[in-house]
Amino acid sequence: MRSHKKKPVTSVPNVTVPSHIVFYPILVLTLLLWVLYRQLFTFPVWFDEILGKAIFFGLPVWLYITVAGSHNITDSLAPRKFQTGMLLGLALGGVFGFTTSLMAVLSGSGQVETALLFTSQRFWVEFVLALFTAFWETILFFSFALTVIQEKYRDWTDWQQVFLGAGIFLIFHIPNMFLRFSGTEILVQMMLLFLFALGQGFLFVGRRNAYALILAHAIWGMVLLTHTW
Repeated sequence: MRSHKKKPVTSVPNVTVPSHIVFYPILVLTLLLWVLYRQLFTFPVWFDEILGKAIFFGLPVWLYITVAGSHNITDSLAPRKFQTGMLLGLALGGVFGFTTSLMAVLSGSGQVETALLFTSQRFWVEFVLALFTAFWETILFFSFALTVIQEKYRDWTDWQQVFLGAGIFLIFHIPNMFLRFSGTEILVQMMLLFLFALGQGFLFVGRRNAYALILAHAIWGMVLLTHTW
């Protein structure tokens, strides 16, 4: 990976690239509508993650692809990438789980014992919701936003492109953080989310496989949830 030299050509597949004039207006409008939705309505979590994000995250991307004709956005979801993406996402999720469990044990906040998580109905309900969350967020922040960033700023380095993508990811999550946390917890959560987005961004730039990001994201979320049960 060349992090200090400018790339003459982006890694996005096609040569003909749209100008993406409405990229930022679409992002800003999506953010405003999402924040208003979360402020004005209180629906169950399953509704927000399955239907809410389908409307406010998925629909703008579909409209953008239709209007701008940027079909590179859907390349990361090509069926040929499914098996490879699932295996890679499972491997990364396993690393997340092992590392988090080890840190919990070493910090004294956890202990090694048998946990029958896979027999818990709650576990599978939460995992399905985590998959929906991961799917819609991967579509918006990586398959869409990071692909457009790569095309729009072709002379930028990978680091610059991924930092911008991670910044967009963080901005969308800040309102929810202020609703759920307070004080220094907000800063800690912001740092964790930004680092997570950086990792997902570099994975996307390197592999351009949304399936890997979706599964890794879902497992990462379940690991965090499991250690707070």
